[in-house]
This record gives sequence, C-alpha cells and structure tokens, in this order.
Amino acid sequence: MSNHEQQQPAPRRGKVLEALARAERQVFPRPAPKSARAQVKFLLTRAKGSTKALAECLGVSRRTVERYRAGTLTTPQKRLRAALVEETESEWQPQVRAQARHQAAASSGIMVDVTAYFGFTWTGSSNDGRERTITTAISPTYAKQILELQEAGATEEDLRPIVAEAITESYFTEWGTRAAGLRADFTHVSQIEFRF
Repeated sequence: MSNHEQQQPAPRRGKVLEALARAERQVFPRPAPKSARAQVKFLLTRAKGSTKALAECLGVSRRTVERYRAGTLTTPQKRLRAALVEETESEWQPQVRAQARHQAAASSGIMVDVTAYFGFTWTGSSNDGRERTITTAISPTYAKQILELQEAGATEEDLRPIVAEAITESYFTEWGTRAAGLRADFTHVSQIEFRF
C-alpha cells in the first residue's frame, strides 16, 4: 500500500445497515458520481472546499485528496474506494433521501426481503428455529424506529431486534390477529433487502 493512502482501516457495516443504505440508493433519480475524481470533487463541495476536512473524513492525507481532485491519481485502493463510495452516497441528494425516509416513516412503511435463521419463543412453548425466506411489509411505526436508530448511528446489534420485532408483528402474528405472545429472533442472515 502506498504512503498516501494508508491510515485507517475501512469501516465495516453489517448486513442490515448495508441493506438500508442500498434501499436509499434505489430512490435516487440520478446516479451518484462513479469516478474517484468526480467523487472527490463532489465531496469537496459538501466540505466547502476543505481538503483537510475531506482528508480526515476519508482517512488519507490532504495531498492524496489534492491528487485525486487534479486527476493525477485515478484508481484508489480498496479501502479508499469503499470510503469514497460510502461518503458520496451518504451525501448524495439529501432531499430525495429525506423525502423517501419521511414517507416510509409516516405512511408507506418499508418492504423487507430476508433469508435468515429464525428462532421462536411462544408463551408456554418453544419451536425449533429454521432458515426461512420472508417477504413482508414493515409498518410505518417500525420503519420510523429503524430509520431513527440508523440516523442516530445505531449498530447492527441495535437494529436486529427491532427488525425481528417488525417481521414478527407483520409476518408471524399478522398485527396481533394470531399467535399472541410469539417472539421471533433472527440470526445468520444470508440476505436482506429493504425497499422504500
């Protein structure tokens, strides 16, 4: 690894957080910048031109940021490429993202497709868990909780119980019309997708 790109390791998000980020990207009417130079230029506008602030955010030197802005460096290493994509997409079209999040929390909810190992506890009994593939709508109430937690910087471990509760409510108990007292938890998530 070259000196201009080494500093911090790339942050890893869990599958639930990644799925929420992908769902937000799907609502963008225009794609986010793809090249490293375009991403750096965009991020510099968001950082009000401060190469120092952007360098700290990306975990690289100011000189590296300047080289990407000038186009003398064009192919970032894996860690920097991931940081550029994550930062660009987190700053891209904030009004569109905010509108989709508001609509999900206020009226439409979120659709979830998940393949995971679900274990159950029920008043007076217990069922053996198994892997299931489930597609269900999460109510606006749960969508609001999930999105607020994500916005507050919640971890994967913070989000999973709320997502499991939302899936239990909508899929297994059908909003309290059956299987009263059932609680489902999920682990070993193979795949999860959200749709606003």
